[in-house]
Amino acid sequence: MAFRALVVDDDSSVRYTVRGILEHAKLQVDEAADGAEGLERVENNNYDLVVTDIQMPRMDGIELLNRIRKRPTPQPKVIIMTAHGSERLAVEAIKAGAFDYFRKPFEIDEMMAVVRRATESVRLTAEVERLSGELNLTRSLIFTSAAMSKLAVLVQRIAPRDVTVLLTGESGTGKERVADALVAASGRANQPFVRFNCAALTAELAEAELFGHTKGAFTGAVKARPGLFREADGGTILLDEIGELPATIQAKLLRVLQEGEVRPVGEDQPIKVDVRIIAATHRDLMQMAAEGKFREDLYYRFKVVHLRIPPLRERPEDIPLLARHFLSEFSRRFGVGPFKLTPSLLERLNAHSWPGNVRELENALESLVALSQGSELDLSVLPQSAPIATPATAAAPHPATAAPIVSMSDGGAQVDLKARMDAYERGIIVAALEAAHGNRSLTARRLGINRATLHGKLRKYGLTDSDVDLDEAE
Repeated sequence: MAFRALVVDDDSSVRYTVRGILEHAKLQVDEAADGAEGLERVENNNYDLVVTDIQMPRMDGIELLNRIRKRPTPQPKVIIMTAHGSERLAVEAIKAGAFDYFRKPFEIDEMMAVVRRATESVRLTAEVERLSGELNLTRSLIFTSAAMSKLAVLVQRIAPRDVTVLLTGESGTGKERVADALVAASGRANQPFVRFNCAALTAELAEAELFGHTKGAFTGAVKARPGLFREADGGTILLDEIGELPATIQAKLLRVLQEGEVRPVGEDQPIKVDVRIIAATHRDLMQMAAEGKFREDLYYRFKVVHLRIPPLRERPEDIPLLARHFLSEFSRRFGVGPFKLTPSLLERLNAHSWPGNVRELENALESLVALSQGSELDLSVLPQSAPIATPATAAAPHPATAAPIVSMSDGGAQVDLKARMDAYERGIIVAALEAAHGNRSLTARRLGINRATLHGKLRKYGLTDSDVDLDEAE
């Protein structure tokens, strides 16, 4: 990685010499004539190292160090230059958080030894942050691409900081999974995490759902409800599809962001809440604000930190890893296979544009496994190949709808329909059992069948306790 350094000294000859040595060592170097100018540069640039003198006009090196230490991480490593006989000041700087120091007039070897230790520390810190971020995000998402690794570092960096986060990206990219990772790495991980789909309810019902209501506040309000913001007090709320939020609710939500309080429907007094907000949308909120469809002040309140989740077409190297995962999962769920990722299948997957992103890939492979038989995958049920989509074409009709669900020939349907339907039904039952944590009565109710019918199907498909994580605690 290329390291960037700032040299701060009121002596231009010292700056010139240090800069030359650092540039010879392949560092990118800027200069500042005193601590005040140095602080301004640090606030407007990302430096790995700051090499600063102690005694300077306007702001000395110790004050510069203290001001840098108060900034959010990642902070540059600060190296102190000190005149002979001023080692005591350098030791105080080390205690205050400086990385190291060297003496003036300096020996090049001594100076570069300090710089090399500092750059190695920066490299190791960045590597730890990257690995920690990937570990956190891989609990929610599957990836190997550089684009997602960069996202993982940002998620890890901002998760502990109690700021509002805006997640944007096309449908199916995994915005809700990124929200899960943000919460898991935050200080609110053990507090409530509430989710709300802003497109799910009318304005009146959305207001009552979010902010709560008193008994009798409107027709049908037979009892008081606290609302999702109060349920999430101390924790996090995910406002999914925030671009669909009715205009009448946007002003009320702005009050929550500005004042940290909600006013339930029917109440006269606001109630304080401590909630971190994560908003997600596939829409362009800036464009919506320009068109008057979304409050501009609310947009900037949400956009404290903006994370964009890249579409699958921008990270094709993730397709093989995702495909292997989905093939394994659906082979187990449907009791077939296991099917492997063959070169011909990978070629078909790489040729498709995947406008529906990871969700479309998952659905396509679920259909592929469910409708295949024997030991071979029936690639004819995959979506037809399409050119790699651009943002302008990404909203085109779903290619999967244009693809035949089964392959036909002059000899009739090339498919054992009963075997494939049985495999599909088996997969539905396995998924329902897992969602109900093995509770068979609950599974039967959710499937719309009685318990006896469910037991018959479990026997039919050989679903023993070892095949599914069953919990008989009814």
